[in-house]
Amino acid sequence: MEAVYPCRPQESLVHLLIAAAGSGRRMGADRNKLLLPLLDRPVLAWTLQAALHANSITWIGVVGQESDRVAITEIMEAAQGQAPSKPLQWIEGGSTRQESVLRGLSGLPEGAAHVLIHDGARCLADSALFDRCSEAVLEGKAVIAATPVTDTIKRVDDKGHITDTPRRSELWAAQTPQGFAVDQLREGHAEACRRGWEVTDDASLYERLGWTVTVLDAGPANIKVTTPFDLVVAEAVLALRAG
Repeated sequence: MEAVYPCRPQESLVHLLIAAAGSGRRMGADRNKLLLPLLDRPVLAWTLQAALHANSITWIGVVGQESDRVAITEIMEAAQGQAPSKPLQWIEGGSTRQESVLRGLSGLPEGAAHVLIHDGARCLADSALFDRCSEAVLEGKAVIAATPVTDTIKRVDDKGHITDTPRRSELWAAQTPQGFAVDQLREGHAEACRRGWEVTDDASLYERLGWTVTVLDAGPANIKVTTPFDLVVAEAVLALRAG
């Protein structure tokens, strides 16, 4: 489904791809962790709520595995009532995150110029964070949400011996959303395919190509729900926001 925007050129629009092909392995669950209940709704529903209420996002594609299609599309349909004028589209993902992003890029509406890519498990990202990332992308930047590292980090060898202590002031924990110009991101993925590169996020791809990426401080709450403890934390944060 492709949206029509009669008053705004594609160059001023920001599209969003949500990676939703997770598993429940580290959660100890028998299904995709995005389908697990968080308070009274699935994890993915909270992610969609924030994205749908972001003023800058005009179209959302959810990239998932075919085995989860029925469950995820039900969540999408329920969320659609929050912003009926904002299109939501299912996109079948690949066997890796990198392949899923490629398929997501292929599923963007024709003429899409700017895209944010967000991990569906980061369900505490708020609408303002999406809008801040969109603003940076529209200014011509490649950007990632991140947070400064507060722990002292140790580099350790394969014997468990400390070899180095990086300067904490230079360390940031990479998160999502990550935002890029669509044409440049497609060019980067094409180069990765030619060279046989495997990357865990799109910012890493830019780094390998020597392209500049800017960090945007997301604050402490933008955690990724991966373990049962993360669910407890997410519930507490959402309850605090509701209160």
